[in-house]
Amino acid sequence: MKKTKLYKLMPVFLLLPLLLSGCVQRTKSGKPYGFVYDHLAIPTQHALEWLANVLGGSYGWSIILITFIVRLVLMPIMLKQSHNATIQQEKMASIRPQMMDIQERQKRATTQEEKMAISQEMMALYKENNISMTGGIGCLPLLIQMPIFAALYAAIQYSPELSSSVFYGINLGQRSLFFVILTVVIYALQGWLTTLGMPEEQKKQMQSMMLINPVMMAFMAYVSPAALGLYFFVGGIIACIQTLIINAMRPKIRQKVAAELKANPPKKVVAKVTPTKPVSSASNNQKTADMHANNRKRNAGKQQRRK
Repeated sequence: MKKTKLYKLMPVFLLLPLLLSGCVQRTKSGKPYGFVYDHLAIPTQHALEWLANVLGGSYGWSIILITFIVRLVLMPIMLKQSHNATIQQEKMASIRPQMMDIQERQKRATTQEEKMAISQEMMALYKENNISMTGGIGCLPLLIQMPIFAALYAAIQYSPELSSSVFYGINLGQRSLFFVILTVVIYALQGWLTTLGMPEEQKKQMQSMMLINPVMMAFMAYVSPAALGLYFFVGGIIACIQTLIINAMRPKIRQKVAAELKANPPKKVVAKVTPTKPVSSASNNQKTADMHANNRKRNAGKQQRRK
C-alpha cells in the first residue's frame, strides 16, 4: 500500500474508538441502555466477572485471558493475511524494474491525458501479474476487534467492580500512561520484527507503517481506561509471536514464489502511445503557397473595384 493511502486511512482508525465508545445512551437518571450496552457490554461484564472469580478475583488476568482467546480466534485470519502480504511483496519485487520505469515516466508527464494513460498502464501491470494494489494488507482483523473494544469500554465504564479494580497497583478504570508507553514499545517491536529478512528497499517502504501502527495503537490506549491499555499491550505481545511465525515461514514462501515466477515469468505491459502524424516540409510549403495565392486574388479584386 502506498504511503498516501496509509495516511488517509489513519484518521479513520483514530476516530473509530471514539465513535464506538460513545455508542451507549443514557436515561435522564443516568442509566445506560442501547444496543452496545445491552448486547455487548452486559455479556462482557458477566464473562469478565466469571473469569475473575475463577482466577482469584483478578479482573486484570481475566482481561489477559479474554485477549488471548480473541487473538487465538483471529490468529488463522491474521496469519493468512500476513502470508498473502508476503507473497505480494515477493511478486512486486519481480516487477520493480517496470514499476520504476512507469513511475519515472509519470513524473515527466506534462498533460493530464499522459498521466491518466500512465496510471492505467500501472494498473494493467498489477492486473497482468496478479498483484493486489493494496499489497495484500487488509483491515479485517482490526475491524473485527472494534466491537470487542466497544464492549470492553462500556463494560469497564458502567461496571463498578471493573472500574474500581486494581491490577498490580494500576486502577483499570482510569487512564494509564504506563500501558500507553508499553503499547508504543510492543508495537514498535512488532514493526521491527516485520522487517527482519526484508531487502533494504522493502524496509524503506515499510517505514511509514512502522510509525503509523504504534502511534495509532498508543492513541487508542491513551483515550481508553487502563483495562483496554492492558488489552492492547497483551495483543501486541501476541502480534510479535505471530510475526516471528511469519518470519519463519518466509523462506518457504520465497521459494514457492520463485518457482511460480520461473514457470510464469513476470508479464510486461507495453505502453499504448498514440502516434502523431509527422508534418512534412512539402506539406508546409504547399500551405504557404496556397496562402500567398489567396492573398494575391484578394488584392486583384480590390484593384478592379477601384477602377
